[in-house]
This record gives sequence, structure tokens and C-alpha cells, in this order.
Amino acid sequence: MSGAAARELRAETTIDAPPSQVWATLTDLRRMPAWSPELVAMVPLGRGGLRVGQQYLGLNRRKAAIWPTRSVVAILEPERALAWDTRSSGARWIYELSPEGFGTRVVQRRPVPEGLTLLTRAFAPLFLGGSDDHADELEQGMAQTLHRLRAAVEGR
Repeated sequence: MSGAAARELRAETTIDAPPSQVWATLTDLRRMPAWSPELVAMVPLGRGGLRVGQQYLGLNRRKAAIWPTRSVVAILEPERALAWDTRSSGARWIYELSPEGFGTRVVQRRPVPEGLTLLTRAFAPLFLGGSDDHADELEQGMAQTLHRLRAAVEGR
């Protein structure tokens, strides 16, 4: 599927803290629902903590729609990059950290490497108001997530 819904979504911010501090906060995935406007819960499905291959059950909510996702950690480069693949949608969620002055630049991206899954293409129009509208909301939500992450790291 091509189009607005399958485009790479992106948000970024600079946090007034070193990458080690941002990384410590970001990788506490139990806190992710406090930052994301759509994520309700992110629960590990196996032992061993955050590691490549670890699976997570996500629970998402948008208005009256609630749905689960299954994600697998794909990239884990301490203080540099964290990514997981959401198998149900075809999306990869990526956080990239880089030093910037005395702080850390954080970029969040959501590419869809193989295109949106059939499940997403069917679910979004029926329950989320359409794939393109939902993608726009996701991108706005990513900016909000980074804003909240920044506030958490900076102690605001």
C-alpha cells in the first residue's frame, strides 16, 4: 500500500540531558504509556528484560476503539537506538539518540518497510476513521510523546 498512511512518520526534540540519562528513561518501557497518547500498556511477553527478540504486548486506544499489538525488539544499541517491529501493522517504531551540545537529540520515526498489513488496512477505515487520518494523528502523537519524554527526563 502506498499513500499517506504508509509514509514514514517523524518527530524530533532536543532534551537537556546526556544520552545516558535519556536512554535510561526511554528504555523503561513501563513508562511509555504515560508519554504516548494512544498506548495504554506495553507488557513484556518473556523473561530477560529489554533485549533484541523480546516480545511485547501493546494495548492501544483511540476514542472507543481498543486493540492489541504484538511487537518484537529489533534494534537495541545502548544510548543510540531502540526499535521494535509491530507485526500486526507492519510498522517499525524507532528512537534514535545523538549527542547535541550538552543535550541529546531524539528522533522518533515510524517507517512501514513492507507496507501496512492487510489487518491494518481493514481495521483503520472501520475503527480509526481511515488510515491516512490515523497516520496524521500518530505523527502528532509522536511529537507529544517526545515532549512528555523530554519533560520526564528534565524533571518537569
